[in-house]
Amino acid sequence: MNSIGRRLHDANIGKVKIASTGMIRKLLRDATQSPEAKGFSLHFLETEWEQVVDGWQLDAWESYRDVPRLGRKTRLNEAQRALIWSIFEGVRSKLRSQDLVTNSGMFNRLATLYEKGVPSPFDFVVVDEAQDVSIAQLRFLAALGGKHPNRLFFAGDLGQRIFQQPFSWKALGIDVRGRSTTLRINYRTSHQIRSQADRLLGPRMSDVDGNVEDRKGTVSLFNGPLPTIQILKDPDQEAKSVGAWLQERTEEGLGPHEIAIFVRSVAQLDRARSAAEHAGLPFKLLDDNVETSTGKASVCMMHLAKGLEFRAVDVMACDDEVIPLQERIQTVSDDADLEDVDNTESSIASSRSSRKMSIESAHANYSTKELKR
Repeated sequence: MNSIGRRLHDANIGKVKIASTGMIRKLLRDATQSPEAKGFSLHFLETEWEQVVDGWQLDAWESYRDVPRLGRKTRLNEAQRALIWSIFEGVRSKLRSQDLVTNSGMFNRLATLYEKGVPSPFDFVVVDEAQDVSIAQLRFLAALGGKHPNRLFFAGDLGQRIFQQPFSWKALGIDVRGRSTTLRINYRTSHQIRSQADRLLGPRMSDVDGNVEDRKGTVSLFNGPLPTIQILKDPDQEAKSVGAWLQERTEEGLGPHEIAIFVRSVAQLDRARSAAEHAGLPFKLLDDNVETSTGKASVCMMHLAKGLEFRAVDVMACDDEVIPLQERIQTVSDDADLEDVDNTESSIASSRSSRKMSIESAHANYSTKELKR
């Protein structure tokens, strides 16, 4: 999406300079040193910027004062909003002075362009992983669709929403109420792995516009081995046990590139490496490009696993202080925030444990130091 946006912006509006995530974080980090930011964590400011101010492209105090902040659990009174807006206005001013825009700003410009009647470059648009489309991206897609019926097609799964806060599609011009269908046949995941992953999510999920997704009645087209769940006392025992499990898979004839090891965050990558080394398994640490290599097992964080498929997968280091991720727990301000973090972490675990895991043998192994949840 971002690549398409840059290409269209360069061709129709002019060369665009995108502010990096690191630059935004630095500006917000600098802002936390000001008296106005007292009481607001860097994490809060980053998510408020991303999900509210930049997400909705708010450009005035009155807009921020009145925005519903849909999906944000931390309540703010008007005085608090005024203080926070002064911080964000400073960030916006510095971006303007360097002629920089965010990805949301780029899509907002494109949406305005096509809303004014500039012909869409596409006859039809098919969007996969639609649950992760951002506010500005959806407004851009709505502008591409214009008044033409059936120009846009979306496929997504509410249970896999891990990158995006919920927001109203209807408010942005895309109303799918009464026009959606739930697909209930799983072609990619065994009954055994899907059933295990389904335990992490509720049977029904709904979006802001009232669309309900009933997960009951979903079936898989094939069977496979039951996932192996192990509870281990320490990381050393875990590495040996997971290493032995991985070695068994290679002895069954699986190539290294058909095997993956997932962990929750960077802090657990060493444990994954240790397990692979115990198995004598050559491996590659995947970066944001998630390019796998023939002859090497893949080691990566859970959130990078979207779209990948392997014959055998190990999800390890699922300690009670790892999932939910502790740095997220430490940023919550009330029980509603805690519930939101817990739900998101469950979605991450379940989506990595089912749809993207395997296409045939469907092995899985969950290892933990102490499973309390």
